[in-house]
Amino acid sequence: MTDICNMYQRKLPVELECGLHLFMEVMNGKWKLNLIWCIYTGIKRPGELQRRISKASRRLLDTQLNQLVDQGIIAKTIFDQRPLKVEYELTPLGETLIPVIEVTARWGEAHREVLEPLFQSRTLTR
Repeated sequence: MTDICNMYQRKLPVELECGLHLFMEVMNGKWKLNLIWCIYTGIKRPGELQRRISKASRRLLDTQLNQLVDQGIIAKTIFDQRPLKVEYELTPLGETLIPVIEVTARWGEAHREVLEPLFQSRTLTR
């Protein structure tokens, strides 16, 4: 059986000339910031992450978790027991993203009055 994840071929090469491009490549995924933050705040198990980020499908979360593991942002521990137990934790590299996420969240809150109405009007017109 063909691995569906490996069937996708990138049309454009990854931009490596700039740190911003590297950051965007790591964060490329709708739920990655949420996953990192949830793991940072103590949510370790896949089922807990699914409940916390209920708008995302389990398959999408699993895909993005695996990407973050491959990128060295989070570590995955599989416990040898039945039923199977899996936990995630931030790596030292992943922990360096926390100040960036905090600053980004503060920026969003500081500009909520301007930005929120823009997005609410888009949601209402769809």
